Amino acid sequence: MASISSKRGNVEGIEKKDLPREALQTLALIKRGGPFPHARDGATFSNREKRLPAHERGWYREYTVKTPGAKDRGARRIVAGRDGTLYYTDDHYRSFRRILE
Repeated sequence: MASISSKRGNVEGIEKKDLPREALQTLALIKRGGPFPHARDGATFSNREKRLPAHERGWYREYTVKTPGAKDRGARRIVAGRDGTLYYTDDHYRSFRRILE
């Protein structure tokens, strides 16, 4: 995996082809503009954990990636930057990988 430098350190990269199938489905929904299955999809991601590059509030939006067997939203998300940069987390924001196309 490649590392992407940011003001907050390094964020590893992940090739789109290496994402789980459910993440690819979420990416397709983002590209289409929805409709999204969860009310929180498209909500502002505030980056309180400061694990992504710093930007003004509203720069990032979060989207749910279905987790097989989870009874709630699960821990997986895609976070999209206003500039089209996409990040994947499978541990509820503890770590991120930039999605490489």
